[in-house]
Amino acid sequence: MEVTINLFDDSNWINASEYPGGTRKKVLRDENGAKTLLLKFPEGFYMAPHSHITAEQHVILKGEYISDGKVYHEGTYQCFKAHENHGPFQSKQGALVLVFWDPYQANK
Repeated sequence: MEVTINLFDDSNWINASEYPGGTRKKVLRDENGAKTLLLKFPEGFYMAPHSHITAEQHVILKGEYISDGKVYHEGTYQCFKAHENHGPFQSKQGALVLVFWDPYQANK
């Protein structure tokens, strides 16, 4: 079944309670351990360093965030290996970030 979702419209956004206050998410895919989310970081966003059991990929679509003292702008792609500590993340003005978790990369 084909799924079509507009990344930039106002539909399907929900509060992302697993993230710092004010963060919103749009779930694009969630099946068999693979997840794709669109995250809206609010102004003043901060998230402590952490890791995952799967690889995690980020694409910054709008805005920017700071991690480990480096600013990552729109158009930046990052990939973190499974169990690799990453962060902290902060965004002064907010950001729109496409996030993928890939269980197939968990052991690589």
